[in-house]
Amino acid sequence: MPIQHFAPPPHVKAPPLSFATRVGDLLFVSGIPGFDAHGALPDGFEAQFANVVVNITRVLDEAGATMRDLVKVNVLLTRAADVAAMNALYAGAFGPPPYPARTTCVVQALPDPKMLIEIEAVASLSK
Repeated sequence: MPIQHFAPPPHVKAPPLSFATRVGDLLFVSGIPGFDAHGALPDGFEAQFANVVVNITRVLDEAGATMRDLVKVNVLLTRAADVAAMNALYAGAFGPPPYPARTTCVVQALPDPKMLIEIEAVASLSK
């Protein structure tokens, strides 16, 4: 089965990875941090979360999917204090229910010390 790769946007200085890969009816979205349209990370958690949603939506759209096609989401946070805010923002961005399955972890660090959040996901493209 061929694998389709989705490249990072040209303005983003990404490590050696695909933003997403599709095999069959599954789309695997790499962990995406909260960089903005210029590749910069804003200081606030809410702004980074909003950018993550924009970036995930973009790669889903490129693959012909929507947030409703997500089946599994992994959220990585660097501050436990952001869990409540993340849950509130997540409900609006990934809802209405039913939501995809989700794991949320608070990690010691992400690759850039300014990163407060990273989200990876799996979507079903069978329609």
